[in-house]
Amino acid sequence: MDATASNVAQAILAVLDYNSTPDARRAAVAFLESVKSGDIRVLAHVSLLLVKKECSSEIRLHAFKMLQHLVRLRWEELSPSERRDFAKVSVDLMSEIANPSEEWSLKSQSAALVAEIVRREGRSLAGVVSFTNLLVCTGPAEVVSMMLRWLPEDITVHNEDLEGDRRRLLLRGLTQSLPEILPLLYNLLERHFGAAMDNASRLQVDSAKQHAAVVIACLNAINAYAEWAPVLDLSRYGIINGCGALLSSSDFRLHACEFFKLVCSRKRPSDVSGTEFDAAISSLFQSLMNVSREFLYRSASCFAECICESLVSLGSTNLQCIATDGGVLAVYLQQMLGFFQHFKLGLHFEAMLFWLALMRDLLTKPKAAANPSGEGLAVGGIQSSSQVDNEKKKILGLISDDIASTILDVSFQRMLRKEKVPPRIAPSLGPLELWSDEFEGKGDFGQYRSRLLDLVKFIASHKPLVASTKISERIITLIKDLLASPVPLQDVAVLDSQQLVFDCIVATVFDGSNEFAGGSSDVHFSLRGIFEGLLQHLLSLKLTEPELIKMHGHYLDAMGPFLKYFPDAVGNVISKLFEMLTSLPHIVKDPATSASRVARLQICTSFIRIAKAADTSVLPHMKSIADTMAYMQKRERYSVESTTFWVKHFLLWLLRLGNMKAQQQQEVLAWLLEPLSQQWIQSEWQNCYLSDPMGLVRLCSNTPFMWSLFHTVTFFEKALKRSGHRKSNLNTTSVTSQDLHPMAHHLSWMLPPLLKLLRVIHSLWSPSVYQTLPPDMKAAMTMADVERYSLLGEAIPKFSKVSSVYADGSFDGGKEGHSEANESDVRNWLKGIRDSGYCVLGLSATIGDTFFKCLDANYVAVALVENLQSMEFRHMRQLIHSFVVYAVKSCPADMWESWLEVLLHPLFNHCQKAISSSWGCLMREGRAQVPDSFGVQNGPDMKLEVMEEKLLRDLTREIANLLSTMASPGLNPGFLFWSIQALWDVLTCLLPRICLHSNPTLWLAILTNNVELREFVSKDLFSAVIRGLAMESNAVNSADLVNLCREIFISLSDRDPAPRQVLLSLPGLTPNDLRAFEEAVAKTPSPKEQKQLMRSLLLLGTGNNLRALAAQKTTNVITNVTLRTRGPASTSEAKEDEGETIGLASVL
Repeated sequence: MDATASNVAQAILAVLDYNSTPDARRAAVAFLESVKSGDIRVLAHVSLLLVKKECSSEIRLHAFKMLQHLVRLRWEELSPSERRDFAKVSVDLMSEIANPSEEWSLKSQSAALVAEIVRREGRSLAGVVSFTNLLVCTGPAEVVSMMLRWLPEDITVHNEDLEGDRRRLLLRGLTQSLPEILPLLYNLLERHFGAAMDNASRLQVDSAKQHAAVVIACLNAINAYAEWAPVLDLSRYGIINGCGALLSSSDFRLHACEFFKLVCSRKRPSDVSGTEFDAAISSLFQSLMNVSREFLYRSASCFAECICESLVSLGSTNLQCIATDGGVLAVYLQQMLGFFQHFKLGLHFEAMLFWLALMRDLLTKPKAAANPSGEGLAVGGIQSSSQVDNEKKKILGLISDDIASTILDVSFQRMLRKEKVPPRIAPSLGPLELWSDEFEGKGDFGQYRSRLLDLVKFIASHKPLVASTKISERIITLIKDLLASPVPLQDVAVLDSQQLVFDCIVATVFDGSNEFAGGSSDVHFSLRGIFEGLLQHLLSLKLTEPELIKMHGHYLDAMGPFLKYFPDAVGNVISKLFEMLTSLPHIVKDPATSASRVARLQICTSFIRIAKAADTSVLPHMKSIADTMAYMQKRERYSVESTTFWVKHFLLWLLRLGNMKAQQQQEVLAWLLEPLSQQWIQSEWQNCYLSDPMGLVRLCSNTPFMWSLFHTVTFFEKALKRSGHRKSNLNTTSVTSQDLHPMAHHLSWMLPPLLKLLRVIHSLWSPSVYQTLPPDMKAAMTMADVERYSLLGEAIPKFSKVSSVYADGSFDGGKEGHSEANESDVRNWLKGIRDSGYCVLGLSATIGDTFFKCLDANYVAVALVENLQSMEFRHMRQLIHSFVVYAVKSCPADMWESWLEVLLHPLFNHCQKAISSSWGCLMREGRAQVPDSFGVQNGPDMKLEVMEEKLLRDLTREIANLLSTMASPGLNPGFLFWSIQALWDVLTCLLPRICLHSNPTLWLAILTNNVELREFVSKDLFSAVIRGLAMESNAVNSADLVNLCREIFISLSDRDPAPRQVLLSLPGLTPNDLRAFEEAVAKTPSPKEQKQLMRSLLLLGTGNNLRALAAQKTTNVITNVTLRTRGPASTSEAKEDEGETIGLASVL
């Protein structure tokens, strides 16, 4: 071995040696890459030396890879004679390495090398096939089969090194050679399988192993062609029959079954060969069925799963091939039912996918004619819609009551997870494999259960009586077992696992689009009897444990769709829910008893679900429900938490009923709001807690009452969001008065206490009050961790739960019995009141005249803007976003001055000072210096700087949005001008911060003749936008800023000289450049091209110093327009239109 080969061998070992240092491994890799990219003849010589037997297997394998690299990427560098010599050496090498003592991996790589040469040559494969026949006669049948397996590799596996034309040539050559390749593989298969069996019977083990290796190599090669070779050729040349015969051999059946799985997924051709394709698939089907019967009831194995997968693939793609024979199809369905029943989860799972796809296809109406390719379960070929429907009906007829019952029984049983199985019933399950976390590769349990529920839904849609009977019998049986169980809390998991199935079946059977609505009276009568009997069992239950009551509530609310069609039982169900609610304790002093809280909220949820599902059937009982609720609250039979949770969501459903009239909405609101209004309007708590800031401190020490106020405010928010006329009803009603809004009559008592509450909350931040507050209250006024993480854009970690507000408006039951709230409670409460309170005001303003007429503008202004100077930026932004914008949009025109002036003038005056100061600090010191309290130690902290800038930008954008609202077409004719001076200072202050929100201001300058406004946009705003592009932080918004520059110049340059002056003040722009730009813009009406031209002009004028644009790709996509250089301009020409100096050059 020469020195180079020795060095390469050492480098290969260094790369593969785990003990090599990183530097040594990198050096070895670099050396090998240099050899592969160096002299091609040295590469070939060294690699051929290293594949000899003298070297280790690792070196030889790597050398084969280097030879394959040479052929694949550098083949053209060899002369024709060198290629012939190289090919001859490679073939000889493949023949030599066919020795039985050689490793399989080396044989495979030598065959892959020859296959690579054949692919690179690109000639007809007929000569190769003749050569392989010759090789077979001389002995190395295994490596020849391996070579044939590697030939089509680039057809089925995408490789970027093989161009499209070469791939097509390879496919055409292989297809033309199939009449020689497939018979060759069949002959090898037949000859060596027989020899292997014969030698095995004579106990000639070594010889039998050699022949078996050839059989496996042949099967691997056949599988490489099974993905793309015509199925007719696979059948014509005996491949299907040959592989079918091997299914009975324990040594080769897995490889043979892989062939069937591949062929079963092939699509039916649309040409005249479809009939022959059907015959081939039918033959394949018979082979699979013969062997599947044998393994169905045995201990499952990988082979059984492969057989099942093949049958599933056949049914999912080519069911039409066997659907014409009803007897054969019935046998197939029974076989798949057997797999579905199998105790092994793997077999059951595969069969479930088939049944789900079959039922979905049969019960879903096609959008168009059947797919000509035959894809689908029921039909194939080109058929009319009526033919498709007839075929589906025939197949549905084969899915009998017995099949449906079996599928349901198995589904019911497998809805229980292994980890939830009670110890008492585990032995009765026997070897049944339930879903467990131990199973990998099949997704999680939620996905499996979802698919199983979908299958149950389709079965229930097809066989509603069967499904209803089965689920009713199972639930009644499980209830009896539960009542008789010595440990019912352990056994509740079994009954609980059936709740989703029950919910699915009831919703499907009583869905108006399915059989029930259009079924016969006999069907209606039978279904009514089934579910009335089950409902009586549920109503007769007397459970006391919270877990059992929670489960009981689930089953009752699942009956909602049934109650829609049979409303006689609604009253009994509602009474039962109230009975269950009163049986649970409402005062929870021990967190260990929080199960009662969960059960109580579940019953409240059951009220809502029943009301939604039963629809108008519950309306006759509304007065009784409201009276019972008021009575129970007076008797303190359940907490305010349950009241507000239930009332809030009950209202959410009731007020969205499409057929509820306005009078009914008002009556329902009156019933539901009465218990809350009696507490809300009392003067005692307002005088005690809202008369001064210290009263609010006292309120926070009364935890139950504090949270009851929170629930009341959030309820108001829900009521305003969900009540009122639907859009579909607005077009048909003749009533136009906004006063008929259901909530309009309640604003007069709702809003005054809320304004008092918000006013006293605002006062906490004033310096004089803040100094007198206790430390706990001061700490609660700081920003929460969640808000800080949100400002930083960081993921919110999972905090340990102490006390928190839930999404449903309830709070942690663990604190319900405590008399004092901690810092986190108070912080959540303050935030919740502020969030919902502002929203209530904003939503109330959208009702119309009522809000503005029932309240005094000065009273509202004092409550909201009295303490603006001490308000934090986050709170100010929220106030503007949730209330002020809506007030501006909704205020009647005749009340603009009396209402909006008292709100907007103080707001704009304060914003001008606060934002100007913060932006100035940010530009000078790099810190925005906002008034917000972050709850962390102030200092040169990067995160603190980021949060401050984020708050400043958010408030700036919100003010810009408010200005945009004021400048909208519906408001600007009469509103903008009386407050123009108040706006002016704010507009000037916000530049260049509101550039992204300045389009309405631009259009006002265009639409009006206000000279000051036009000059402001043409000069100040235009300059500010360009300065904004100099900030890299604006890179994300650079496209919008450039477009705003384009609009300002195009819209105002002919009315004001300032836009040209601004551009000419750029240090790198000449008048000739500007004229070229204007000519180019005039030639193209495309805003996109105009924007690109403006972008190029700005980059030219600033010498590529606009960081927001430099951060983006600078390739000019406009190719048909260029900015021509006209030569230097004279000084007088440059100064001709300048007028007053703009001074952007000094900035850029």
